[in-house]
Amino acid sequence: MPMRFSLRLNNDLPSLEYVTLAQAAEAEGFDQFWVSNDLFLRSNIPILTRVALRTERIHVGTGILNPYTIHPAEMAMVAATMDEISGNRFLLGLAAGAGDFLDWVGIEQTQPLIAMRETITAVRTLLQGERVRMDGQFLRWNEEAYLRFEPPRVTPIYLGAMGPKMLSLAGELADGVLPLLFPPEHYFGVEPFVAQGLANRNSQLVPLDFAACIWVSLSQDRAGARRVLAQKIAYYGHALGELIYARLGVDREEFRPIEQALQVERDEEKAIALVDDRMLRIGVVGGPADLIERLEPLVAAGVDHLSFGPPLGPDPQEAVRLLGQIIRHFR
Repeated sequence: MPMRFSLRLNNDLPSLEYVTLAQAAEAEGFDQFWVSNDLFLRSNIPILTRVALRTERIHVGTGILNPYTIHPAEMAMVAATMDEISGNRFLLGLAAGAGDFLDWVGIEQTQPLIAMRETITAVRTLLQGERVRMDGQFLRWNEEAYLRFEPPRVTPIYLGAMGPKMLSLAGELADGVLPLLFPPEHYFGVEPFVAQGLANRNSQLVPLDFAACIWVSLSQDRAGARRVLAQKIAYYGHALGELIYARLGVDREEFRPIEQALQVERDEEKAIALVDDRMLRIGVVGGPADLIERLEPLVAAGVDHLSFGPPLGPDPQEAVRLLGQIIRHFR
């Protein structure tokens, strides 16, 4: 299978910038363009709609939607409609979401593994044009649950996963998996759990697209690149999974003072200053050569989809151009 490459962005940029970055990514040879949907930032569906209308080849994806704030029935509606708009270039990225963020709006993240299994099954069945009667632990639908229009296709469903059971579920049931490899070498700890799920995979499903999702901050200005990565770690560090903390050699509690500085005291500079070098190992800082060195072992191990995510760098457009060198190197 040829190498695939994707670009992942947080939903924290001015909306017009996504079109420019998507067009640049398409020109550099990227295959996929993902935008997150974190609470209280910009909504990714309007962003991806605009991107789809202004690009020709690149696939666009939600990274990610969760079934606690967006109902699975509406997920299927979004997927089918976005495929109509994009000419079947839409990818539906789902996950259970971050419990810490759901707490902000008083939502309890109950039964996440069951919720994702039932959500994937229900959404896929709706997109097959069938009625979905569910009497599950998370979803309870009657026979009137079906789309009132014909979906263009069964949209590929990608599962964002960090824990062992969710990684295994992705291998078993999803069309693709979006594991956060913090640091990139975390791939070797994640892959066995995905493989466990693949052993129980229905042979009628398409081959799993394993996107090796890493964080990069690329720039000729190394200090600037380091600062941008530290800024992102300060925002998300408290919401990562236990496997990632173990790989980095840090404890979740070490991120609490950073969360306090950023979210309560609203002192971003203090939060950034508290991010230490162990935490910065989450991603790769530097130039293309630094990144290639970290990626070579993954590609040698069989990784065929490299996915580059935020912060990317102090100048995202420069970062996309530098990542174009990575694409040309591995292709």
